[in-house]
Amino acid sequence: MVKIDLNFVKGLTLEERAALVSGKDFWFTAKVPGVDRMMMSDGPSGLRKQDLSVSPTDINNSVDAVCFPSSALTASSFDDSLLFNLGSHLGVAANAEHLGVLLGPGVNIKRSPLAGRNFEYFSEDPLLTGRMGTAYVKGVQEKDVGVSVKHFAANNREDQRFTSSSNIDERTLREIYLAQFERIVKEAQPATLMCSYNKLNGVLNSQNQRLLTEILRNEWGFEGLVMSDWGAVADHVAAIKAGLDLEMPGKGQVSVDEIVTAVKAGRLQESTLNRSVLRVLRMVEKWGKDAATAEEYDKEEQHNFARQVADESIILLQNKNQQLPLKKSESIAIIGELAAKPRFEGGGSSHVNAHHLVTPLQAASANTQYAQGYSLDSEQEDEDLVNEALQLAKSSDKVIIFAGFPEEMETEGFDKTSISLPLNQNRLIEQVAQVNPNITVVLQNGSALEMPWADKVGAIVETYLAGEAVGEATWDILTGKVNPSGKLSETFPVRLQDNPTYGTFGKDHDQEDYHEGIFVGYRYYDLHEMPVLFPFGHGLSYTSFEYHDLVIQEGTDEVNVSLQVTNTGEVAGKEVVQLYVANHVSRVEMPVKELRDFVKVSLQPGETKTVEMKLPRRAFSWYNVNNEQWETDNGRYEIMLGSSSRDIRLTADFELTIGVDPLGEVTADTYIGEVWNSNNPKIQEALKKSGLYDALKPMMTDDAWVAISANMPLRSLTAAGVDEEKREAFLKELR
Repeated sequence: MVKIDLNFVKGLTLEERAALVSGKDFWFTAKVPGVDRMMMSDGPSGLRKQDLSVSPTDINNSVDAVCFPSSALTASSFDDSLLFNLGSHLGVAANAEHLGVLLGPGVNIKRSPLAGRNFEYFSEDPLLTGRMGTAYVKGVQEKDVGVSVKHFAANNREDQRFTSSSNIDERTLREIYLAQFERIVKEAQPATLMCSYNKLNGVLNSQNQRLLTEILRNEWGFEGLVMSDWGAVADHVAAIKAGLDLEMPGKGQVSVDEIVTAVKAGRLQESTLNRSVLRVLRMVEKWGKDAATAEEYDKEEQHNFARQVADESIILLQNKNQQLPLKKSESIAIIGELAAKPRFEGGGSSHVNAHHLVTPLQAASANTQYAQGYSLDSEQEDEDLVNEALQLAKSSDKVIIFAGFPEEMETEGFDKTSISLPLNQNRLIEQVAQVNPNITVVLQNGSALEMPWADKVGAIVETYLAGEAVGEATWDILTGKVNPSGKLSETFPVRLQDNPTYGTFGKDHDQEDYHEGIFVGYRYYDLHEMPVLFPFGHGLSYTSFEYHDLVIQEGTDEVNVSLQVTNTGEVAGKEVVQLYVANHVSRVEMPVKELRDFVKVSLQPGETKTVEMKLPRRAFSWYNVNNEQWETDNGRYEIMLGSSSRDIRLTADFELTIGVDPLGEVTADTYIGEVWNSNNPKIQEALKKSGLYDALKPMMTDDAWVAISANMPLRSLTAAGVDEEKREAFLKELR
């Protein structure tokens, strides 16, 4: 074994070093004397290790592997331990295939429901995304397989993704689009980060020194390697200078030559090149595997775990009159081609050659009959298929309609133009509802969609892309074998037009302006008090839960929250207790509330458990652009505990004292009302010692003056007849 250090790097030829910062081909790093190559593979929801004898774009020629549910579904579990176990299972499979790094998870924020790759991402909320991503990364890397967290950063659209600029103000960037990456880096230290194709505020991310070096390494302490998304590098020399370490895939001898030429011409310092070379070598040293033949591992156990993940994540969106669970005595009509040909995985880099696909039709019980109803190959209605479905619906006790988007409507590489189901599916649901109201719609889709028929059906079950055990897991939920406990990790708007990005998303070929700022997802809908189809965090159960006995206590560096949760129903179930914080003190615009913690708790009928949460300072913070730091303001907050963002069960006001005075430095421009109402003892003492308190008291006890004072700065006190010397004495006391 060679010792990987800077001396080893300097002992390599310039050409060898240039080769190491350029991927050897689509999946491997370069080999140099003493260090073998390392293979990486797509794998956010299952391995896509390619057959090396075929084209890398031939996604059907990958190894046999278990296909787990997509991140859109797994995030709906709100379960850190489940995501850790998912990562562990992926790590086992990757080890057996001798892979060094898995390319995933994807942790970009779901800004618009039109984004074509939303199925691969966790949530619209950075806390949930960060928690799920951290658990996943820890699980994979515990098995000695590295990950590449992607896509860094602000890669929120697919159209023109190689060149478009995501234009975002600094506070929004920090609070919404970087926060999940920051958490994962600090808590899990992923092996690599993959920088995205797009520009950020006009600078290509592959060449963005502020992003790749100043923020990622200098601020967050990232110790791993930064690789490019495939084909993201426009200027390899500029990219290495900015902090990119590995171009993927390399361009062969062209990539080597451009680096060698740049070093010899003095356009790239050898020390800068050596820095990246050392990071590549350390990645290979830590995570690389030998090229032995693939080993056996228990794929049946992995399949069963994929079923468990789906069971824990599927969301019961609607259940009028206890439409579900189904009863054994009922005759069931299964309608929809997606029952026989399910959409169970994402396209592009998420595609897996599934080990053992079980369709919903295959998993159905004996008391069911099937009608195709529509064709996935067309949006047009087929009269014969519709009539067959209607006849079956009329003669059955209950109807299960499988509906969703065909893969060609949402996949990597392009964005959608609509969130409406194909016309023939929407029409079929409407028609069946006219002959049998006992309908359950089971959805297979990658992201939020409109449901114009929602009030005409009894139940709606969201399975997203549920992996190869889609059939078994779907019937686990429908029959009550498993009590649903999934919660939506994104808001479903009533219509596309309600989304904050409507009318601007993808409209400019070169610029994507984030007009909505921090008001993404539920933050936007809450701000505008807008009705939604199904809110963030929503998900029903076959039992009921009561929240009670809320207790809030401030510690030396955190706030401790506890409450009691009781299963008041007749069956065992799991509830996701969601904690939201409302900031009523800071002097900047704030969301109505923000998710700040969650706990999934399992309860038997009649059982009560205590749920405890610890909120660090960061849970009460916002990013102050002027100070370039996170600020936690003392004052009044509201703690909200609920079953969804719109189903808040317990609330309590809370006075925080472990932060800083939101007033900051008091100057002549500070407003009178802010000074008078401040809880800062130093300010109150200065008011009295300077005599300003007595001078202001007549004004501040006069109702007519109170409102005016809120809009009058200290420097204008002379206009109100207050001695200027008292104002100056007050300010001097505070210096």
